[in-house]
Amino acid sequence: MHTVSIADDHPLFREAIKSIVAEHYPDYRFLEASNLDEAMQLVDKNPETDLMLLDLNMPGMNGLTGIVEMRNAAPDVPLGIISAEQDKNVVLKTISYGSIGFIAKSSSRDTIAMAIRHMLNGQIYLPADIMRDDLSQKDSDKKKQPAALDLENLDSLTRKQLQVFEQMAKGGSNKQISAELNIAETTVKAHVSAILQKLKVTNRIQAVLCASSIDFDQYQRKFR
Repeated sequence: MHTVSIADDHPLFREAIKSIVAEHYPDYRFLEASNLDEAMQLVDKNPETDLMLLDLNMPGMNGLTGIVEMRNAAPDVPLGIISAEQDKNVVLKTISYGSIGFIAKSSSRDTIAMAIRHMLNGQIYLPADIMRDDLSQKDSDKKKQPAALDLENLDSLTRKQLQVFEQMAKGGSNKQISAELNIAETTVKAHVSAILQKLKVTNRIQAVLCASSIDFDQYQRKFR
């Protein structure tokens, strides 16, 4: 039995998400909360929660601050955002603040189910239009979202950083990368911070989007 929790102040929307989860994941237990305090109590009592979905605008969230509070309270619980927010910058910031995905409330049932599946598998999920926008940045936006990484920046990565970056590109969370590479999660976090700095990107999703054309085997060969 696995656990999915949703915190949203609209009972009808919680019920809708519950029906989607039940339809696609019949062996999942579903927990509900109507504000941030209740959500934090849920994960405190259920630390084995497989996914916590937070409404960005429910009581107690205070915008993106609520994401930080939840991450601090339950750093090992995968966190996704589900919201009517449409501002691209806000959507991307939810990832940099610690969520692993963003589901638009206007999404179809199939899209919501797909997004939940991605996040349950530890993969980052963003709405298709956000992904398209980031992959087709104009030259004037390249400083914010580079279309390709400078080869010298890639060469500056250590062997372990390159391994961590490859796992990031596959959608791995810090916890999953920790298990895959057999290193502490705190070490993974340190490597991620160093990777972002060396690659001159501001958040994890930018790095992942830029990694799509990288032949990691080619760069790993120099360490063999």
